[in-house]
Amino acid sequence: MNRFAFELSSYTLKTFSGFSKANIKISGKQNIPDGSIIFTANHFTRIETIFLPYHIHKITKKEVWSLAAAELFDVPVLQGFLKNLGGISTKDPHRDELILKTLLSGDVQWIIFPEGMMVKNKKLIKKDQFALTDEGVVRRPHTGAAIVALRCEFYRERLRRMKLMGEPEFERLVQTFEIENIDQVLTQETYIVPVNITYYPASPKENILSKIAQIVMKEPSKRVMDELMTEGSMLFSNVDINIRFGQPINIKGYLNDPYIESMLTVKRKIKFDDDISSKQITRQFSITIMEKYMSAVYAMTSLNYDHVLACILKHFPYRKEGIDIYEFKCKVYFAISLLVSNKTYFVSDNFLENQIHLLTDDRFRRFHDFFTIAQNTNVIEIKNNKIFKDQTKFITTSNFHTIRIENPILVMANEVEPIKEIEDLLKKIAQKPYDEIINLVKDRIIEKIEVDFSRDYNDFYIEEESKKKRIGRTLFFKHKNEIAGILLIHGYMAAPEEMKDFAHYLHEKSFTVYVPRLKGHGTAPEDLAQTSFEQWIESVEEAFIVLKHSCKKIIIGGFSTGAGLALELSTRVDDIEAVFAVAPPMRLKDLGSYFVPAIDAWNAMIKKIRLDTIAKEFIENHPENPHINYVRNPIAGIHQLEKLMEHLEPKLKTIDKPTLVVQSRKDPVVNPKGTLKLFNRLGSDIKEYYIFDYDRHGILIGQGVKRIYKAIEIFIKQWV
Repeated sequence: MNRFAFELSSYTLKTFSGFSKANIKISGKQNIPDGSIIFTANHFTRIETIFLPYHIHKITKKEVWSLAAAELFDVPVLQGFLKNLGGISTKDPHRDELILKTLLSGDVQWIIFPEGMMVKNKKLIKKDQFALTDEGVVRRPHTGAAIVALRCEFYRERLRRMKLMGEPEFERLVQTFEIENIDQVLTQETYIVPVNITYYPASPKENILSKIAQIVMKEPSKRVMDELMTEGSMLFSNVDINIRFGQPINIKGYLNDPYIESMLTVKRKIKFDDDISSKQITRQFSITIMEKYMSAVYAMTSLNYDHVLACILKHFPYRKEGIDIYEFKCKVYFAISLLVSNKTYFVSDNFLENQIHLLTDDRFRRFHDFFTIAQNTNVIEIKNNKIFKDQTKFITTSNFHTIRIENPILVMANEVEPIKEIEDLLKKIAQKPYDEIINLVKDRIIEKIEVDFSRDYNDFYIEEESKKKRIGRTLFFKHKNEIAGILLIHGYMAAPEEMKDFAHYLHEKSFTVYVPRLKGHGTAPEDLAQTSFEQWIESVEEAFIVLKHSCKKIIIGGFSTGAGLALELSTRVDDIEAVFAVAPPMRLKDLGSYFVPAIDAWNAMIKKIRLDTIAKEFIENHPENPHINYVRNPIAGIHQLEKLMEHLEPKLKTIDKPTLVVQSRKDPVVNPKGTLKLFNRLGSDIKEYYIFDYDRHGILIGQGVKRIYKAIEIFIKQWV
């Protein structure tokens, strides 16, 4: 191998990767030991033969060679490039000799794909063991990586013993393997490092490569289109590629066999590879090692939305009347929450974010994109908000070379099969009754809300400044004979305690009432300073789902910032009867707020040059209710409030639910003119505007509140 050519080809690949939109994340680099290493990786696309050696080389700074399909070397454009990158044809007659020599020295690391082919259908399990099916032929994964590793470690140990014994056989072996640095060989060990590569999304899409092929080739075959659409998508469609290195398998321990031990110390020249007994023993060990690295490779699969949605759909019991879409979404949400809480398995980084969007507006299109693929490939049909699935699509397999186009949903489900515990878990969730999953989701969210608050409170607690924990704790007043459920949202820098009196009033009027804690509130200003308005929205969404799973009808409303959040939610969900907003801000009267972007920029600059003491992160606050509100106002928090209003303003015209707006004529914080402007922009045909003559902002606490409570009560009772 020409080292200069290897480096040049690596540089070319680096340049090419600049054009790729793939998002590559590498984990487990610390698991790569120093020594003679074979990386065993799963194989789904041809591009792994190119980009995996490149990224391993970046980590280890050693040359990385790999076995590649023989047909790739028949393509003149690829032949030279692959060879320069360390690609060796699987049909190269000197393959085994080359691997052993370079591996023993430790100067070159190897990649071997144990499946021996691209597993396009990701079907790897048959009768509870690893087995691959290619055009009707079933076979086990290759044990070649294990055999080569065993040979390498055998000859290393034999060299060590022959040198110690001063035998001529030592010099013969040194010459045979062309060893230049014997000390390096003798001080190292042989390892197999499992590697998992997971793609999301992994479904084929039209891309520049497939479009060019259709122009140049006129009528390209389905197999060609499958490969171009799949692999082109990996390169040009913002696909997340997770590369994870597992715990190394030390090969030395597998030489502890009496017969192998005798061969290590015999003085005469031996033919380890041709000895019948050693071949049988090696074969047995290689199968054990193969099972170990295959299990490790697939246990590291980064579980993503494709996996969960496909498995839930696959195992969802057949229903003649169809599958309720919301029930399906609940099962997916619950499954993801369990996977995240179980630290045993690897999950997509997306799963670590709040998943409540799955149950509200699907704003990241997780269901939309999955359903689109499933419908386009006739796996499902959606009618009247029901899913009708063709179960045969999960039983009858498509052509191996075109399955990624013809039935990508099955491919997604197949990838989970090697992790039997996960498939069993998803199957159990898919088969749970409707009422049970609804209650499980509700309980899960309530538990999450409490855990999140306790963690935030403990993390940010400030002696003599943070309020008592009860001030920030969520309020949930259930009513047995409820009229409806009411979601009450508190204001900026406040806490659920702010809405407690009003919540009690509504509860006495036969409403179930839920008052959530907005993220960043009820703890300390430093918590709020690190919170985005999107996280406030998620807090509201979680509360909404808890109510949705508790009540038949829902009204949502809030005070100040909470009013803005209530209006924002009403632009995205349909399952509400009406909405009310008390003192909703359109723009803050405090002129200091208009300088927030400049102050944020100033703070960022100051921190960059490490003069933290100069940065102004908080301004003093003199709240109307100091027993509830923060006494320091984070600049970053005001900026998030402004961003919320900017986010909400263009959406006001989409609100079509009956809406009530309540304001105080002498509000010192929120400009009543701005509130009226907000009211006029509401798209609802039924909207009412009440103005009261109070000289404070917090009109839901204090003198005269019963008048406001009654006005809101009369309004909401019209719609329930």
